[in-house]
Amino acid sequence: MLINLAYIVACVLFIIGIKRLNKVKTARQGNFISSLGMLIAVVAVLCEKDVAASWNTSDWMQNGYLWCFISIVIGSAVGVIWAKRVKMTGMPELVALFNGFGGLASLLVALSEFLKDPEGSDLVSAVSIGLTILIGAITFTGSVLAWAKLAEKITGRAILFKGQKPINLLLILVSLSAIVIYVIPGIDVYVKTVMVITLTALALILGFTAVLPIGGGDMPVVISLLNSFSGLAASMAGFIISNTVLIVAGCLVGASGVVLTLIMCKAMNRSISNLLFSGFGASESSSGKKGPQAEPKAISVEDAYLILEAAQSVVFIPGYGMAVAQAQHVVKELASKLEQNGAEVSFAIHPVAGRMPGHMNVLLAEADIPYEQLKTMEETNPIMPAQDVAIVIGANDVVNPAAETEPSSPIYGMPIIKAYEAKTVFVLKRGKGKGFSGIENELFHMGNTLMIYGDAKATISSLTGEFNTD
Repeated sequence: MLINLAYIVACVLFIIGIKRLNKVKTARQGNFISSLGMLIAVVAVLCEKDVAASWNTSDWMQNGYLWCFISIVIGSAVGVIWAKRVKMTGMPELVALFNGFGGLASLLVALSEFLKDPEGSDLVSAVSIGLTILIGAITFTGSVLAWAKLAEKITGRAILFKGQKPINLLLILVSLSAIVIYVIPGIDVYVKTVMVITLTALALILGFTAVLPIGGGDMPVVISLLNSFSGLAASMAGFIISNTVLIVAGCLVGASGVVLTLIMCKAMNRSISNLLFSGFGASESSSGKKGPQAEPKAISVEDAYLILEAAQSVVFIPGYGMAVAQAQHVVKELASKLEQNGAEVSFAIHPVAGRMPGHMNVLLAEADIPYEQLKTMEETNPIMPAQDVAIVIGANDVVNPAAETEPSSPIYGMPIIKAYEAKTVFVLKRGKGKGFSGIENELFHMGNTLMIYGDAKATISSLTGEFNTD
């Protein structure tokens, strides 16, 4: 009775925690509530299972509580050290790896249950084992490859090879066939074992080949989708070990991941199939603009200050470049100076800015920028023509007018923040190169755009310094 009550409390806390994660102001509290729910769930599991019966055993190697305690200590230590040391620029890679570890954990649960009793699985358990292996293995290797792309261990561009789609389809069909053969009642143990090994190997390969054709510009959606997969794998693992709280928690993660993936696809005006199979970013891309374009106009920090000093309204549009430069704190300082000078300041956040969902929101919240100043794309675009200055910091595709003007552009139809409608646009950029997705940005060549080349943090600091010497 108490165990079931603890599971119910844990599930309720998970739901409340996820609900409170949808706003910056309550996200920290939501994270704590969800963690508390997981703590209750872990304690409940340890009390329910046979782990308790092994506490008084004379053989310390058979002491289940001891091994659980050791695992918890090691895992907690790794998590705390990793979370403390990781930079905000490394957060997308960390999230990708966490997704992978979730898939790997579910995969190991399924394999251990199979090894414990290869013959004794009922139909529901057998199907759950097969699906957990499939989803968990795909999530693990797919997340590892996503991490490698985000960390630039390999190229971030889409990697295509001849026959890739047919090979992926074949891997899926053979994997599903292995599951079907495995769950057939009365099948020989040897055949079952071969099917499990085959399924595991093919699913691990499929994780790599499924993520290979996805370019770096689509990584936020990939991370969200893999997060959903990790939840589904955990839910399947819950069916294997008959654990209610694991089923509920996995379904919550899986469902929320799917919803977020669909929201992000809508923000990019692309379908999931297009994201997964189009090979976007595999080759050099252009905006589709025909003929020569005007050379981007550069401006000095001193001249930029004179424009900002007279501005009555300024909107910051952050992208991954701000994260790379670690410029969020100096951006807050500049925003404060602008407000002291009488300007109205806001921040326009595109749903897929950065390299993971909510990346820019987290960065700006870290710098204690008021939540009220963070505006969505839908809130910002109607008032953009009234903005005196739009400051683009490391953003690219999310402000590229080609999404509206050039049908031949790969991003055509993608909703963007209409920075080009501001009276003056400052683009802070290290150099003249293309962004992560490799697409030429028409905004850089427009008549109202002024480029400020150099490190974004140093540039913003210099602008702030100009206000200090005024």
